Amino acid sequence: MENTPGQPDQNDLNKSIQGDELPKKVTEKTTSFVQFSGIAFQMLGTIGLGVWAGMKLDVWQNNRRPIWTIVLSLTAIGASLYLFIRQLTKK
Repeated sequence: MENTPGQPDQNDLNKSIQGDELPKKVTEKTTSFVQFSGIAFQMLGTIGLGVWAGMKLDVWQNNRRPIWTIVLSLTAIGASLYLFIRQLTKK
């Protein structure tokens, strides 16, 4: 049976299915996406926790200026950047 011009050849289909290069690329991209998404959520949580703790300390101490919020948020940003760089160099 001959193929019509619109139909792919059966041998071409078998070659494309047997070539495992595409799944490796897709798996690597998916793995990096999941890894970087996890890092982003970790950074968001760290910074959010620092800001929340700073706000609570400022309310508890009745500060007119948000000293603890500023200090703890900057500390949390530094810590999250440190963890981000450490996880990138782990690879």
